[in-house]
Amino acid sequence: MTRRRVTVVLGGLIVVVAAGALVVVATGILRGGRVTPTVAGAAPRFVDETAAAGIDHTYDGDATFATGGGMAAFDCDDDGRPDLYFAGGSNPAALYRNGSAPGGALAFTRVADPVTDVVGVNGAYPLDIDGDGKVDLAILQVGGAHLLRGLGDCRFEPADGAWGFDGGGGFATAFSATWEGAATLPTLAVGKYLQLDASGKLTADCAASLLLRPTDGGGTYAPGVPLTPGYCTLSMLFSDWDRSGRRDLRVTNDRQYYTDGEDQLWRIQPGEPPRVYTADEGWVSMQIWGMGIASDDVTGDGYPDVFLTSQGDNKLQTLATGPAQPSYRDIALKRGVTAAQPFTGGDALPSTAWHPEFQDVNNDGFMDLFVSKGNVSAMPDYAAKDPSNLFLGQPDGTFVEGASDAGIVTFDRGRGAVVTDLNADGLPDLVEVNLGAPVRVWRNVGAGTATAPAAMGHWLDIALQQQGGNRDAIGSWVDVRIGDTVVQREITVGGGHIGGARVPLHVGLGPATQVDVRVHWPDGEIGPWLPATADQVIVVERGAAGVRPFQAARP
Repeated sequence: MTRRRVTVVLGGLIVVVAAGALVVVATGILRGGRVTPTVAGAAPRFVDETAAAGIDHTYDGDATFATGGGMAAFDCDDDGRPDLYFAGGSNPAALYRNGSAPGGALAFTRVADPVTDVVGVNGAYPLDIDGDGKVDLAILQVGGAHLLRGLGDCRFEPADGAWGFDGGGGFATAFSATWEGAATLPTLAVGKYLQLDASGKLTADCAASLLLRPTDGGGTYAPGVPLTPGYCTLSMLFSDWDRSGRRDLRVTNDRQYYTDGEDQLWRIQPGEPPRVYTADEGWVSMQIWGMGIASDDVTGDGYPDVFLTSQGDNKLQTLATGPAQPSYRDIALKRGVTAAQPFTGGDALPSTAWHPEFQDVNNDGFMDLFVSKGNVSAMPDYAAKDPSNLFLGQPDGTFVEGASDAGIVTFDRGRGAVVTDLNADGLPDLVEVNLGAPVRVWRNVGAGTATAPAAMGHWLDIALQQQGGNRDAIGSWVDVRIGDTVVQREITVGGGHIGGARVPLHVGLGPATQVDVRVHWPDGEIGPWLPATADQVIVVERGAAGVRPFQAARP
């Protein structure tokens, strides 16, 4: 006789009926909606809407572009929906305006403009450089990095001259930004990969990256300071790794082209030249085929852990002895995210990983991790059938593979990606750039279907706002108190694989409907705890007595 089991979710309780017995398992402690998440959710279902969404774009090119393929997500028309900008490699880059209906199918329209339709783009990062409330773009190309100033309504103009920006030419493949002190303009880091010869062709020698700081007058940039030695950088991220209030620069490098190099952490002290941390200061040398960086407090100790993609096994680094020195140990195997080989498809050769991104895709209150994968081109010693991973976070801090259940398995050569809510339903969607194959767009329908999406948990999106040049409060830490748990998230620009997003911070809440939010602002001031209701986008404005709902500037 087969015994039947029926599971029913009632508020914060799971009621299981099995063999005639009633079993109640708490998913959290109920206190007027302030519930602590304790049970991990299943994989959400993703529906491939590439063709229907109107996005028709391919990143392609010869070996020059094999390590590129980034993208950017940002709201360039102030309607509350992320628009998308794709690198094209040997094809023109492309900007797509988001016209998706709330909770509905994804819909985009191409915005043709010679300023953004540039050939030779590896990737791009969005940020508000001049603090005018309009998103700007840093474009990374074979031939250098360039800045585009946002004019509103998804229009841009070249801004290198106006801001005195010189990205130094060369092969630009990484970017990050932070604000130092009360500076109006951000400090920018531009990562360089290989050097170019006189004819513009790639050599086998690594180039030096650049650090660009504002001039004393504050309105333009001083000449860039080379970050030497350079070891073929593919991702970089300013982060307050020791919670000191100083944002240092983490750099991951591709050992394919160096023999005596390593990954790096540069100390960026305001008013001082940049310098790389050494073994005498606790830095532990590591050589990997560094592709991308993602950062989140995975261990819950209040300090950012760092996930690094590579060929073969990936790394998840956590501070070994606390914040006194930058000594890291690898916990990727313990947490289940080494992802050294394909998890399906029958190819047993080592994997090649690119874009990592932490995001709670099922809103259960436990952070998940997406990792894009794909052979560099046709490297025979690495897997040709290498699907991207979707690791689902568990209550014990480990991760389990969920890409098959989510429906996102393909064997395209994945590169850059973004995991963000494209249709304002609180469910993070997925967009992935591929080498030599069309971009793929998946809509997250939660526990439902394309015609009947279903939420899996509650959520909250948080946008920060303050006066001055650093309008979006880059460098802040946001605390969200969910029942008896406080999650801590850092607001950064950079990382990923040659692309990123400027969107509100997304926090999955599980069964909680009421939470509290607190901001550690970039200069160290700590704001008060502010109550917030789930399932909405809120704005936390510095000095305000409470949060306010986000209102789009245009419908």
